Amino acid sequence: MKQKLVIAPSVLSLDYARVSEQLADLNKTRAEWMHFDVMDGHFVPNLTFGPDILKGFKKAVDMVMDVHIMVSDPKFYAPIFIKAGADIVTFHYEAVASIKECVALCRTIHSLGAKAGVSVRPKTPIDEILPYLHEMDVFLIMSVEPGFGGQSFMEDQLDKVRKLRSYIDAHELNVRIEIDGGINAKTAKQAIEAGCDTLVAGSYVFKQDVHEAVESLLCLA
Repeated sequence: MKQKLVIAPSVLSLDYARVSEQLADLNKTRAEWMHFDVMDGHFVPNLTFGPDILKGFKKAVDMVMDVHIMVSDPKFYAPIFIKAGADIVTFHYEAVASIKECVALCRTIHSLGAKAGVSVRPKTPIDEILPYLHEMDVFLIMSVEPGFGGQSFMEDQLDKVRKLRSYIDAHELNVRIEIDGGINAKTAKQAIEAGCDTLVAGSYVFKQDVHEAVESLLCLA
């Protein structure tokens, strides 16, 4: 089921010398989600934000907290970030031992009052996961290698988006297809045409006029 387009600006790309200003600008836009990347320095070679930072963002903006945990132990961290204010928790399929554990964690996240998302690295196939999409609210396609902002868009990942869109539509599922990495006006158009309905944008939003950037993506719908 194709849904309305949602923009999820990624705070990984905030100008941290102008946080208050940029968050105030963001609050005035039509962006509905805030994408919050959690990296543990182990699953990916970078360290980012903890739960107390999430609590601060939750107070600063009136948006859905879309938390992407790039961590080696998502079963441990998912409840922590839900308690801190996450509305959506997306974990990596590669960080669980099996599809059975993937489904179990989705159900745990739901039981704690949040929506559940699953993400895959660019080299991870999704065929094994498709029959279990009904357990998820979001499927996040990484169009760059997870770990750092500012990377170039990997167009071949749109094949996964098309496969997801076909399966979701055929089975009439209420699952969002989110994409993260290298999103700008050009790549966003490609992603939407392939079947995405949720766009994570970091550098593109925060390295220029925030309002204009968000509007330029929404007008592609």
